[in-house]
Formats: sequence, structure tokens, C-alpha cells
Amino acid sequence: MTVWDRPEPPPSPAPLDRERIVAAAVALADESGLDGVSLRKVAGRLNAGPMRLYGYIATKQELFDLMVDEVYAEILPEERPDDWREALSTLAHRTRHAALRHPWLADLLGGRPALGPNALAVGEATLAALDGLADIDTALRAVETVSAYFTGAIRREIANLRAERATGLSRHDWQRAHGPQLTKTLATGRFPALTKAVYDGTDVDPETTFTTGLEWVLDAVATKLTPPPE
Repeated sequence: MTVWDRPEPPPSPAPLDRERIVAAAVALADESGLDGVSLRKVAGRLNAGPMRLYGYIATKQELFDLMVDEVYAEILPEERPDDWREALSTLAHRTRHAALRHPWLADLLGGRPALGPNALAVGEATLAALDGLADIDTALRAVETVSAYFTGAIRREIANLRAERATGLSRHDWQRAHGPQLTKTLATGRFPALTKAVYDGTDVDPETTFTTGLEWVLDAVATKLTPPPE
């Protein structure tokens, strides 16, 4: 029996339910990352005894599953997208925005599929947009390909944001700090391709980088979508 199927204990004098527990856990993770989340700390946030939480959640992994599904409610599109490209683009952008609000989500993306009700609703909305455009295996590969792209891109962006917080240096501050060393190294002539990238390449913001890469992946997926034979 999953955590979503298992009934909650009867109410007691102090108000407590899975919704409050998950909200407290998400708040802790937003503040301190997943390392800052434990049943003991969640119980403390709720002014409840830790043992009471075990009536609602059996393990820390169940708590993480519930937290992820709570965020999937933010990823679920408000309206069903009109076509497959909009559906996959919406999934990618809404997942990125959710991860920027909840950076810990990046640590839980890319593993086994999330099976909570909100995650399943996201999967249903996404696959439904591909219905009739290709056989089911091709549709699944299309979703997996786009998901692999945005999962990697999101993790990279979150890693950079964490580095900024850890060092106190913004991306441009870090570049300026390492500029002299890089300039000296490139002046040796050993790295002509990198030299061209550094001096001639356009410095774009993370959202533009994400969107450009996503469009390229969607263009590639489009070449594989052919309606299955009647």
C-alpha cells in the first residue's frame, strides 16, 4: 500500500495531517535543502512529537515522495496544451520554474518515475498531447528525450546557483576573478577553439540558454513524429 492509499490516523487534539506535514517539509527543504529535512525537524516545525508523524508517514523516502508530488502540482499545466510541442515545452519550463523555487527538486529529478497523483496527472497531460502523432514507443522516447535535456539543464543551473551562494560570487564575479589566469592560459595558443569561444562567443542568460537548447531538442523530436499506420 502506497503512502497515498494508506488512510491517516484519527484526528487528535493537536491538528496534524499529511498536508501540514508535507508543507512543513517543503518549507524546511526550501530553506536548507534536503539535508535539512528529517521527521524530527518536521515535527519540531509543527510543535508535535516525532512519533506522531509515523502514523502518517512511515519513512523519510515517503516524505520525499510526497514533497515531490506537492511540487508536481505546480508543474501541472493549468490548461491542456494545444499540441505536443507546447505540451513538452510547458513541461520543461514549468519544471525549471518549480526547481528555481524549490532547488532541492533538482536532486530528486531523473530517477525512477514519480507515482503520486499530481505526477501522474502531469504525465497524462504530456502523453495525451502526443496521442495519434506516433506509436506509443516513439511518444515515450520523445518525452524521455526532452526530460533528459531539461533535467540535465536544470541540475546544471541549480549547481551554479548553489556555487554562487557558497562562494558569495555571482557568475560574472567568478569570471572576473579567474579572468587573468584564463587570459594567460589562452595566450599560449594551445586552445584556439576555447579562445574563440571566450572572446567571440555571446554571453547569454540562463533562461535564454535553456530555451534555445529546448527548441533544438524539440526540433529533433519533430523529425521522429510520424503518425502510426492505420
